Amino acid sequence: MTMNSTMRKIVGALALLALTATVAYASGGGEGHHADSGALLKDFLYRCFNFAVTFGILAYFVTKPIRNGLAGRREGVAKALEAAQKAKDEAEAKFAEYDRKLADAAKEIEEVYAEIRREGELEKERILANARDMAEKVRREAESSAEQEIARARVELRREASKMAIVIAEGLLKENTTADDHARLVGEYMNKVGELH
Repeated sequence: MTMNSTMRKIVGALALLALTATVAYASGGGEGHHADSGALLKDFLYRCFNFAVTFGILAYFVTKPIRNGLAGRREGVAKALEAAQKAKDEAEAKFAEYDRKLADAAKEIEEVYAEIRREGELEKERILANARDMAEKVRREAESSAEQEIARARVELRREASKMAIVIAEGLLKENTTADDHARLVGEYMNKVGELH
């Protein structure tokens, strides 16, 4: 129901009230009241008319701001509801986005963790392979060093054995050679040296 139809009903009710009062006043007459009753009726009708016009003007001017205020309030409430719905939709969209991002982040964290484990295993294998290579290299170097030491020891033993053999041979030669053997050996040596020149 709009404000105009309410105002029309109020004005109509006042007009009906004025008409009923007029009829009641006119029908109630006494003999002494006839002369004054016409003037009183005019006065009463004039007052009812003034009241109706004043009430109508007041109703028009008072209800217009009220109607405008109510319309503005209705628009404000509608805008507020629309803004609230929009904010709710945006909040739900943000929540869904953050929820999705959180799920994606959890998945990425799991993937990074799995990658770190894989890298750790690969690094462990690399370290073990390097350790095996180093151990093999050290073993080969140790074997090489041992072989070199053995070869050096053999050379040293041969040298020592040769020296000892020379010393023993000298001793044996000194013991077993005579002056004739010595002269004969020197002569043979001199002949050989002469043949070389």
